[in-house]
Amino acid sequence: MSQVIEAVDYRLWQSDPGGFASRLGASFQRYGFAVVDHHSLPDALIRSCLDGFKAFFSRPESDKLRYRVPGGGGARGYTPFGVEAAKGAELHDLKEFWHVGRELPAGDRYRAWMPDNLWPDGLPGFREDLLGLWESFDHLGRELLSAIALHLGLPARWFDTATVRGNSILRVIHYPPVAAGAVGVRAGAHEDINAITLLLGAEEAGLQVLDRDGQWLDINPPPGALVCNIGDMLQRLTNHVLPSTTHRVVNPTPERASHARFSMPFFLHFNPDFEIRSLPGCVSESRPDRYQKSITANEYLQERLREIRLL
Repeated sequence: MSQVIEAVDYRLWQSDPGGFASRLGASFQRYGFAVVDHHSLPDALIRSCLDGFKAFFSRPESDKLRYRVPGGGGARGYTPFGVEAAKGAELHDLKEFWHVGRELPAGDRYRAWMPDNLWPDGLPGFREDLLGLWESFDHLGRELLSAIALHLGLPARWFDTATVRGNSILRVIHYPPVAAGAVGVRAGAHEDINAITLLLGAEEAGLQVLDRDGQWLDINPPPGALVCNIGDMLQRLTNHVLPSTTHRVVNPTPERASHARFSMPFFLHFNPDFEIRSLPGCVSESRPDRYQKSITANEYLQERLREIRLL
């Protein structure tokens, strides 16, 4: 079933912050998802990074596996095809991916939670471009969180200190062509772990969101637009005022089965030691607190990584 989630023009954030926050927040409360058009991510960096990853993913598996970190939970570098699975799923997803995270200086108190990045050889300028794109995603994510804060009745920059050293990850996913009779789907039904996710690449059909009535909605944003969704951590922080909605990536139609699919989700996280406790403004007599105990962002992350078989 197709559904048009009306795009919110990011330029409105400069001219009418309250109006942007209201439209963005309404979309999140209704769907757990929003579409943001005319965003600030640089086209040149997006194209450069995507071209580099297309070259990397085309390499022999033996070469790509040099960049896998055993026991690292896929936090950095390469995760091969057939490893990650949706929580509770019997079958693995039909994808491979690469992770790059925050770069921290020596001696930073969060270094224990954020390992060094890995960089493929033979791709000149790739490291600089990818870090530049990571920073652009991080900045845009904090701006969207500021709009969410206004929607929740919080000070606009409330989330800044909670995410300034967040364990945020840029994932580049390659979904190979799907053979006839393939077992499994490109990405099984799941919810995201983090605070919010910013996604590029959803123009290629496949992304679906589970609506309130149990129907799967196709999400087909305008070319170049950003799809953003609420993750489990923010759902918990807001006592489910903002829902973390189940979504999946289904296999392509026969005429598109021979085409690979690439996407770039940026998983914006809270600081590892940030305490996730229901916001007072999201708790009321009609909406009692679902969570009697708080949990740190890192504790929550580790718990979920085990559930999806990355740890």
